[in-house]
Amino acid sequence: MSTTRIEKDSMGTLEVPVNALYKAQTQRAINNFPISGLTLPAPFIRALGYIKQAAAQTNVHLKHLPTDKAKAIIDASQHIIDGEFIEQFPVDVFQTGSGTSTNMNANEVIATLASNKSGLSIHPNDDVNMGQSSNDVIPTAIHVSCVIEVNNQLLPALQHLSQAIRKKNDSVGKFVKTGRTHLMDAMPVSFSQTLSGWQAQIDHAYAHIKAQLQSLSALAQGGTAVGTGINADSAFAKLFNENLSKNVGISFTPSDNFFFSIGSQDSVVSLSGSLKTLAVAIMKISNDLRWMNSGPLAGLSEIELEALQPGSSIMPGKVNPVIPEAAAMACAQVIGNDATITVAGQSGNFELNVMLPVIAYNILESIKLLSNISNLLADKAISTFKVNEPNLQAALSKNPILVTALNPIIGYEAAAKIAKLAYQQNRPIIDVAKEHTTLSEDELCELLNPQKLTQGGLS
Repeated sequence: MSTTRIEKDSMGTLEVPVNALYKAQTQRAINNFPISGLTLPAPFIRALGYIKQAAAQTNVHLKHLPTDKAKAIIDASQHIIDGEFIEQFPVDVFQTGSGTSTNMNANEVIATLASNKSGLSIHPNDDVNMGQSSNDVIPTAIHVSCVIEVNNQLLPALQHLSQAIRKKNDSVGKFVKTGRTHLMDAMPVSFSQTLSGWQAQIDHAYAHIKAQLQSLSALAQGGTAVGTGINADSAFAKLFNENLSKNVGISFTPSDNFFFSIGSQDSVVSLSGSLKTLAVAIMKISNDLRWMNSGPLAGLSEIELEALQPGSSIMPGKVNPVIPEAAAMACAQVIGNDATITVAGQSGNFELNVMLPVIAYNILESIKLLSNISNLLADKAISTFKVNEPNLQAALSKNPILVTALNPIIGYEAAAKIAKLAYQQNRPIIDVAKEHTTLSEDELCELLNPQKLTQGGLS
C-alpha cells in the first residue's frame, strides 16, 4: 500500500503522506525548510483556529460564504482550538518570513477536516482563507495567542508568586539579617524588608505586562495583503473582532492602523521588553535565594531551601538550590529571546514584517517559561524555605558596620576606627565601642540594636 498521495497546487503536483490532513503547500514548506525541527507552539496554532472560525462566522453573516460551508469550517476550526491534530502542523519555525506556510497549513488542515465531515468541497484559499491574507492572519495570531497566554497563564502565575512572597513575609518577616551591598556586610535589614523588595519587583512587572494587553488586543485582521483591506468586505474587521471576542472570551478590536499592525511588530517588541524586565526581577530573586542558602557550613546559610533532589553524582549528601538555578536559566533564555525579537522587530520592510514566525515562537516561549518558573519559585522555593535564626544572630552580633549608627554621636572617623578594630580582633562591635567611647553598655545596646536599626532615622 502506498504511503503517499498526489496533491496539486498552483505550482504543480507533489507527494504528500497519505494520512496527512494538509495538502501541497504545506508539503512544499516541509520540503523547503528542514532547518531546526522546531514548530510553532500549540497556543499559536489554537489562535489560528480561532481566527479561521471567526472569519467563517463573519463571512457567512456578510453573505459571502454559504451557510453549509461556513458551518463545516467553524466546526473544523473548533477541533484546532481544542488542541486536536497538533501533529498536522509540522512546518519549521524558520520558514518564509510572513508565515504564509503556516497560514496555508491551517487552511489546508481545516479544509480537509471540514470537507471530510460535511461531504462538501471546501477550498483552503477560496473558503477557509476568505477575506484574509497570511500578512494579516499571522500578526493577528501572534497578538491573539499572546493575549490569551498572558491572561490565562502568566498574570495568574505572577499573582501566585506575589501572594507566596506576601504569605512568607507574614511568617518570617520579623527576623533581622545582615544587609549586604557589593556582597559585603552592611546595615541590618528585616526579612520583611527584603521580601517586600521582591514583591514590589513582581508587582511592578505584573503592572507593566498587563498594560501591554491594550495594544496587543488591537488586531491586524482586515488589512489583508498590505493594509488596504483588498478582497475583504469593508465590514469584515469590525464583525470579525466581535465574533472572535465572543469565542475567546477576551475583548479584541480592529487596529486603528492596519499599516502599523502589518508593517511592524512594535506591540510585541514592547511586550517582550516587559517580559525581559520580569526575567531580570526573577533572576535577582533567584540569586538572592541562592546566596542566602549558600553553605551550609562555609556559606551564608541564612535560610535553608527545601531539599528536592541529590545535588551531586560524586559528593554524598550534597543538596543544591535547583529551583532558583532553573529559574535563572529560564530567565537567561527569556533575555536571549528578547534580543531575537528586537532584531526581528526591525525587519518591517515597507508593508510587512518578514520575521513573524520567529517572533511568534520566541514571545510564546518567553511567556511559557516565565509562567512556569513563577509557579515553581512560589511553590518550591519561596513558600518552603526555613530561616536559620542562629546564623543570623551570630553574624549580626559581630557586624562592625552597625557602628554606622554612632556616626551622629562620635563622628565618621572615630566610628571607622572602631569598625576596623572589631574586624581585626573578631570581636562584637558593642565590646569594642564600649572601650573606645564614653557611651555606656546600655546606651550602646540601645543604639546598636539591629531591630531598631532596620527602622532607619537618626540615633
